[in-house]
Amino acid sequence: MVLQFVGYLLAIVIGLSLGLIGGGGSVLALPVLVYLLHIPTKSAVAMTLVIVGVVSLIGVIPHWRKGHVNLPKALIFGSATMVGAFLGAKLASYPWVTDTFQLLLFAVLMLMAAVFMILKSRQPHARVPEDEIDLSQYPPPVCRYCWLWLLTEGLGIGVLTGLVGVGGGFAIVPALVLLGKVPMKEAIGTSLLIISLNSVAGFLGYLGRVDLDYPLVVSFSFLAALGILLGSYLSRYLKPKDLQQGFGYFLMVIAAFILFQQRDSFRQPKTSLMPTIPYDSPERTKV
Repeated sequence: MVLQFVGYLLAIVIGLSLGLIGGGGSVLALPVLVYLLHIPTKSAVAMTLVIVGVVSLIGVIPHWRKGHVNLPKALIFGSATMVGAFLGAKLASYPWVTDTFQLLLFAVLMLMAAVFMILKSRQPHARVPEDEIDLSQYPPPVCRYCWLWLLTEGLGIGVLTGLVGVGGGFAIVPALVLLGKVPMKEAIGTSLLIISLNSVAGFLGYLGRVDLDYPLVVSFSFLAALGILLGSYLSRYLKPKDLQQGFGYFLMVIAAFILFQQRDSFRQPKTSLMPTIPYDSPERTKV
């Protein structure tokens, strides 16, 4: 009962992080479901996709109202990521994609997201109006026809989404800015829409193949949505840069915990390449 209460409390934290710093929190959904609420890994991944999709869709609303969602780029990139997410979910049914494999891959991606958030928070930010976003830390687009690479990268991000349930926002936003030439303001809102599309496609890939706790999904998503509203309000009074760095270190701790829980998978049984011969066997008497 205590673990369940903590799990629901962390659902609010997931929404808070999204409202305060614009991302990162959704990656907490999978470890909360697996380690606190004791949901089987593959079922937890499918449920995470629903939660991430709902939370991201709610996050799109304020960006949509401000006109910061680029629909053409969302369709180009989103079509590739949706295909990848569906394929990733189908790959999860293969015998070699074990629960351990999914959790280890998830932990590695969580570490990457944490490092990205910490490095980003340490970069100097230029002074910009409150309703603008600092673009000084992002270089200009790297080539003229880079948007064609959006399809390839989108496919890869989608596969990872289907396999482990991550939204991939830390990879989608730079791809939209650097390859799709999307302004940063639009990239954030557009990435949330793409994540929602990914989640739908990935969930369809799992549908009918895993058991789902729908009441838990609804309650978890509802609490995360409340967290978003609270986070959006508190963001007026708190510094996102400091919060981003602290949350990045928190993600590192969670990733380390997952790796520690899966430590037995790194231990290989010691086997001798030489056949074992009994002590009293005639073979030992041969010269």
